[in-house]
Amino acid sequence: MLLQRFTENMNRNGLLLPALCVLVLAGCASSPTADQQSRSKNAQIGADGQPLEVREVPAKAQTLYEQAVASMAAGDTIDAELRFQEFLLQYPDYPGAHVNLAIIFAGRGDDQACENALTDALILDPQHAVALNQLGMLLRRQGKFLEAESAYLKAVTASPDYALAHYNLGVLNDLYLQRLDAALQHYERYQAIEGEDNQVTKWIADLKRRIGASQRSANVTE
Repeated sequence: MLLQRFTENMNRNGLLLPALCVLVLAGCASSPTADQQSRSKNAQIGADGQPLEVREVPAKAQTLYEQAVASMAAGDTIDAELRFQEFLLQYPDYPGAHVNLAIIFAGRGDDQACENALTDALILDPQHAVALNQLGMLLRRQGKFLEAESAYLKAVTASPDYALAHYNLGVLNDLYLQRLDAALQHYERYQAIEGEDNQVTKWIADLKRRIGASQRSANVTE
């Protein structure tokens, strides 16, 4: 069961979830519905549940950024990287562009370039939730689990409704740190923000079973 969940998580975290972290500039996202707005309790959280850049940028720069994001979403990471770098030559103080570059480098397995890009982002904004979440993912891949936990916790402190960071904290506590209560707390928080996720619902049920069994075992030994 644990190996199956580990494999499922690697598929989600390695392929699906980072794609959801692509950052857009303020004004680039479609207009949110009333329900989506009610979920955006933090000014840094957009209609899709992801933190957004909040600085105003010229229209030309916004177009360049949108083109880079579109290339990234289409899987053309070489073009996306060039466009983000061009953007940063003109507007170097936008951490989201550095974070998107970090996501591209992580996808290539270039941990050093990923770390450098995240460092650049966090110098500009030490509370940038997506940068902190990506740093946590990098540290987890490197086996630095406590450092990864610290980065994830900073992400949810900066943006309490940042679902992916809660998801990653759940995974980290469940599979790597063996802190079942903490894992359950973060999975449930993820569900509360994102809505029903069938796979996470199964993990929550399994965690509750394991926690109950552990408590019964402790009672017997006492």
